[in-house]
Amino acid sequence: MARLAIALGAAMAAAVLVPGPARAGTEQAAAACSMTLGAVTVQGDHKFRTITATSPVHAGTPVVGPKALFPVDQVGLASSVGWEPDPPSGMAKSGYVRIVNDLYRFRYVTDVSTGQLDPESYEKTKIGGGWIHQTYFEQSKGHTYALEGNVITRWTVDGSVWRSKATYSGFSAVKTMTLISQTRTYDTFLANTRGGALYTIRIPFSGAPVVKKVRTSTWQTFETLIAEKCGTQSTLLLAIDKDSRDAYLYAVSHANGTATVIKGLGKVGDQLVAPEDKTYFRYFPASSESDVRLYGE
Repeated sequence: MARLAIALGAAMAAAVLVPGPARAGTEQAAAACSMTLGAVTVQGDHKFRTITATSPVHAGTPVVGPKALFPVDQVGLASSVGWEPDPPSGMAKSGYVRIVNDLYRFRYVTDVSTGQLDPESYEKTKIGGGWIHQTYFEQSKGHTYALEGNVITRWTVDGSVWRSKATYSGFSAVKTMTLISQTRTYDTFLANTRGGALYTIRIPFSGAPVVKKVRTSTWQTFETLIAEKCGTQSTLLLAIDKDSRDAYLYAVSHANGTATVIKGLGKVGDQLVAPEDKTYFRYFPASSESDVRLYGE
């Protein structure tokens, strides 16, 4: 892990700063891929919005609800939220949130036709405390990941049991991450650094992480990255700058270090990043019949 930290720092320090794609002009996506961006608002509501990689990029009307799921202005982190059918007429949604310094798993069911919450279905289970310093959290096919300081931690989740904790140090430069690949032997994240670089971080289920530089500059302004599958091996990437309230959409080829192709698809409408949004997440179909496994690296 020490060698990994040195390698990451050295790669960043030695990189020649060249113009990157982060403010590139609009280009037509090869196909009109889309993603659903989720948010937890200051009011504790869930909010969903579909973003489509057309030219120009199209952002649908936001759908707010259920409302007041969480305490007002207390959610700091949110994992991706998966949905699946709940017969006969419901849709179940589940994920994780950090409320103050405690991590919770939640699940609820809404009516497919009306979108109304079934109050009896709402479950919120505390996982544990001491989560105040984590800056990123995600779930992936039986695993959970957290970034705290320079350490990425992974757990294997079996029902309500978290086990096989593994830690990987050397990531103090990372600002945020997003999951882009899920296989039977590893998960891969795309991460930006405070210095502006972009890296892939492959975390195998056995062995040390593999870090590859993708770009050297221009990515430092983004506090949030959200990725979605586009085609069989590519990624639709949304990058959000909450300070300027700007968001940009990119088409990313199958990741291959600096040979990775990144096409700027354009800025997403001015109203996408709303002041009432506390944190963002990927919203995806999670049923076993859905082909939603990410394969971006």
